[in-house]
Amino acid sequence: MLDKRDELYIMDIYNICGKPMEIYVRRGGEPLHRQIYESIRGKIAGGELKTGDPLPTVRGLAKDLRISIITTARAYRDLERDGYIVTAVGKGSFVADLPGEARRGELLRDAEKLLAEAALAAALAGADAEEFARMAAEAYDAGGKK
Repeated sequence: MLDKRDELYIMDIYNICGKPMEIYVRRGGEPLHRQIYESIRGKIAGGELKTGDPLPTVRGLAKDLRISIITTARAYRDLERDGYIVTAVGKGSFVADLPGEARRGELLRDAEKLLAEAALAAALAGADAEEFARMAAEAYDAGGKK
């Protein structure tokens, strides 16, 4: 059974485009503002959220996730500082125009993190570097066909 500090909140938000957006946060782990930041950043870098897509209001997101407005505002401030969103007073926050190279860089950083996790799992299973490279190449080939 989960302790109250470990509750998982899943927030479905419908933006103007009519697409649901899920934000996952878990109490007791990484700071909540960082989890919100990473969730939204991942959706932007991955292309799920497009330039100009609106984000939920700071106050609305805080209310729905049952967290402090200050926490949500910090995540949005960090996203804006890093160029992922723009905020217009009285209008809200929107996905910024992320240049193709910046988006590519984000995706490659995400891939590197996943590869590091996969390499650790392969090493724990007893695979050597050559076997891991073969598995990674096969996964890459299979992923490129989707």
